Amino acid sequence: MTSDANAGAQMPPAMPVVRTIGFDDVKAAFSAGMKDFLAAPLFGLFFGAFYALGGLAMVLFIARLDMHYMIYPLAIGFPLVGPFIAVGLYEVSRCIQRGEVLTWKSVLAKVWEQKGRELSIMAFVTLFIMWVWMYQVRLLVALFLGLKSFSTLAGFIDIVLHTPEGMRFLAVGHVVGAALYAVLFTVTVVSIPLLLDREVDFVTAIITSFKAVLKNPVVMLGWALVVLALTAVAMIPAFLGLLVVLPVLGHATWHLYQKLVEPAAS
Repeated sequence: MTSDANAGAQMPPAMPVVRTIGFDDVKAAFSAGMKDFLAAPLFGLFFGAFYALGGLAMVLFIARLDMHYMIYPLAIGFPLVGPFIAVGLYEVSRCIQRGEVLTWKSVLAKVWEQKGRELSIMAFVTLFIMWVWMYQVRLLVALFLGLKSFSTLAGFIDIVLHTPEGMRFLAVGHVVGAALYAVLFTVTVVSIPLLLDREVDFVTAIITSFKAVLKNPVVMLGWALVVLALTAVAMIPAFLGLLVVLPVLGHATWHLYQKLVEPAAS
């Protein structure tokens, strides 16, 4: 009786197995990401536009509130939500790999489907870290620049670049921002594509992502810096560079995930 009950019980999914990769794998993943973008450019441009326009809208909203000192931190922090927005790009890459016909209906339906899955929880994780970033910026402004007066973005930049308090604000702010970026990168680089790819809980996905980074620290640090640098350059022309950079990085992240994590046992 006991053996029959055990046989009928569903075993929890096994913990995903993480591989060791090299820089050649990163190059291959980036190349595959570029090929996916060229194979389905309209999908890439759509999701890239969603991201770029979102960034512009947030900056304009902050400017309308006369909170000009928040524009630079917002521009830096906005890419923190990029991994979640790239879910649609992961699905496009997955369909291309399977040889499936890409349709807007199927891709967008897959993205919409995530609202009822574990991936929706990861959205709150990314947004929470974004909120922490913006909150600590306001805290640092109060601590270092509280006695300074600036009513425009130009005035804020002048104070930041030409006063000792401003330089300290920049130094501490960038250190804190780098720490938050490292945490979010480690949490999401594997977990989000993993949650799209198979049925695991978000805790398992986060643990797997940590394992992937800790097992390949140098390689993953290199990839994190590439993502950061390309995203920063892409945002300079009014976020417009993200139209191409975001989809390429999104597709590349999907292929990097597949190199980092062994396929699920059939």
